[in-house]
Amino acid sequence: MIKELKDFLFKGNVLDLAVAVIIGAAFGAIITSLVEDVITPLFLTPALKAAGAENIAQLTWNGVAYGSFLSAVINFLIVGTVLFFIVKAANKAMSFGKKEEAEDAAPTQEELLTEIRDLLAKK
Repeated sequence: MIKELKDFLFKGNVLDLAVAVIIGAAFGAIITSLVEDVITPLFLTPALKAAGAENIAQLTWNGVAYGSFLSAVINFLIVGTVLFFIVKAANKAMSFGKKEEAEDAAPTQEELLTEIRDLLAKK
């Protein structure tokens, strides 16, 4: 039973998932700080002053605190956009590596047999 637990805990997938969760939490903190400390003061301050609030969390309408929701939506959009570009760059890098591998790879049996057939047909 201990061996099974060890095998489970130290599988590559479990360790990769643990690293992803930790990095995701750190990335979430960075994005939250970006929204609350940079974007809100720079871009939303005029709108907040017009609405009579100093902080986005203070935005309310008939008792509904929609400011916190708005902040969460902004966080989501930024995270989604950043992840889109990261995945797009990773896919491009992966396809670039595969193209190089395809060029360096030896021909398959079918390709070799086709070449032999074509050479014999020419004789």
